[in-house]
Amino acid sequence: MSEPKLEVPAELRDLAEKTIDQAEKAFGMFFDAAGKSMESIPNPGTEISKQALSFTEQNMKAAFDHARRLVHATDLQEAMRIQSEFLKSQFTNAGEHMRQITGGVMSAAKEASKDKF
Repeated sequence: MSEPKLEVPAELRDLAEKTIDQAEKAFGMFFDAAGKSMESIPNPGTEISKQALSFTEQNMKAAFDHARRLVHATDLQEAMRIQSEFLKSQFTNAGEHMRQITGGVMSAAKEASKDKF
């Protein structure tokens, strides 16, 4: 038995893609402004904040790419495969991001303790 096709009009797929593009552009402007804001107010946590912002930006880009791929899914099986791949990559990335942030926090704590003694 073959998988039923997703009957989505081309106009709707085009609209979804344009909406994704607009949202991605808006988030890009947000991340640019946030990055500039962090640079203008230096503090001890700036590097960790920049790293967290970078990870968030990477996650958003992955989400937009995922949405684009889903818009073009032709059947439920393909949509589920796309979703599964996305979740696997996000879990992997989340673990790596946590390791990097934890390492940065530990390094900052070591540096701060050196300065006190």
